[in-house]
Amino acid sequence: MKKVSSVLLLLSLWVTPTFAAETFYFTAIPDEDSSKLQERFSKVADYLEVKLGVPVKYIPVKSYAASVVAFKNNRVQLAWFGGLSGVKARIAVPGSQAIAQGEEDKAFKSYFIAHSSSGLSASESFPKDIVDKTFLFGSKGSTSGRLMPEFYIREHLKKGPEALFKRVGFSGDHSKTLALVQAGSYQVGVLNFSVWDRDQAEGKIDATKVSKVWETPAYPDYNWTIRAGVNEQWGNGFADKVKQALLEMSDKDLLASFPRSKFISAKNDDYKPILDTAIELGIIRK
Repeated sequence: MKKVSSVLLLLSLWVTPTFAAETFYFTAIPDEDSSKLQERFSKVADYLEVKLGVPVKYIPVKSYAASVVAFKNNRVQLAWFGGLSGVKARIAVPGSQAIAQGEEDKAFKSYFIAHSSSGLSASESFPKDIVDKTFLFGSKGSTSGRLMPEFYIREHLKKGPEALFKRVGFSGDHSKTLALVQAGSYQVGVLNFSVWDRDQAEGKIDATKVSKVWETPAYPDYNWTIRAGVNEQWGNGFADKVKQALLEMSDKDLLASFPRSKFISAKNDDYKPILDTAIELGIIRK
């Protein structure tokens, strides 16, 4: 009997979870192919788990809007948002804070790209000849794939997209925008510069089919935002611990998957230009 009890005790110890703490969940806007995101953020989860000493799990979502809803409903407590989705999430959950951004996110840009059949070529001035072409945005909730490009379209052409283009589409993410314009499904599109630059460096862009024709002025974009109340759930100072873990991320392969050179401190006020633009375009109501 003693031998049986000892075996049962050993078994119970073996199946006891490594962590006694509550699982910390995070998500990210689906701005690229889902398989790439799963690979990237599973590694981020492993990294954070070691740094924070609590179980960490990445929760994929199907849309930008879904990432904000998951954050609002406390299904996730941390998110890698775009500028606009981050603003929306922090409005939805008062007290939430932008805590980190990529070094490149202080001065982010969008690229307008065109299929060779469009007849458009690179220019330093806004390409007014995009009028009457078919035009492709990314996600409706994207900062770099919709908000800022639409702002500059309206600023330079004095009308909205529906009045200017033969057809307007939304691909859902930057990778699809590039693929569809390169295939000629749309004559012109817009995507974030980091996706274009990375794919160009990897030889995935056919310069005979698609080219960059204009880049926007810089604006603040992506950010890690943490939900209000995490210190109550995981203990005093937990939000600061998460922030420090992100700022200390130094694995070159992990950073390159974003792609970012490093993460730096961020705060809510950094994204006021995004909030102001979203209000001006009627995407966020005061």
